[in-house]
Amino acid sequence: MKKILFITTMVLAFAFGAKAQTATGVQEDTDAKYATEMLNVGTTAPVFTLSDPDGRKHSLKDFKGQYVVLDFWASWCPDCRKDVPEVKALYKKYGSKVKFIGISFDDKRENWTKYIGANDMPWLHLSELKRMRESAIAKSYKISWIPAVYIIDTQGRIVLKTVMIEKVAAKLKEISGSIK
Repeated sequence: MKKILFITTMVLAFAFGAKAQTATGVQEDTDAKYATEMLNVGTTAPVFTLSDPDGRKHSLKDFKGQYVVLDFWASWCPDCRKDVPEVKALYKKYGSKVKFIGISFDDKRENWTKYIGANDMPWLHLSELKRMRESAIAKSYKISWIPAVYIIDTQGRIVLKTVMIEKVAAKLKEISGSIK
């Protein structure tokens, strides 16, 4: 009986201790869970051509020689919506040096464009107007969770893959001194 009571006490102590750690606001590294399948750092970014809200085509090749932030999102995604203020702040701070491209997995043009306008998101936005699981760009960039972000360097190589906006901010700060 004492052994069972001891084990129960230890299990409860461990459970409450683990919960207390997350309750303290310690940020979990969600990349370990959601970014593992994304393309690896150092990989050449797959070239794509997608349409903006006005139907104009844009290719990753158009931004050769520039740093590019690819922000995969959708208007229906709660975590994406939560990150919009941070993306806006990063765009305001680095947008003159880095090309920001939002790639949406909305399948309805009206939902996509309405959200962009209502939330004052002035950077370039592109889409196939397909849900993530049906999208060719999601497959080529191995996106299985959004929001997801890649930073691509001037040579077209991936320098960051993440689902965490905090890591995007840190990487942009790190490289901002070397950006012309």
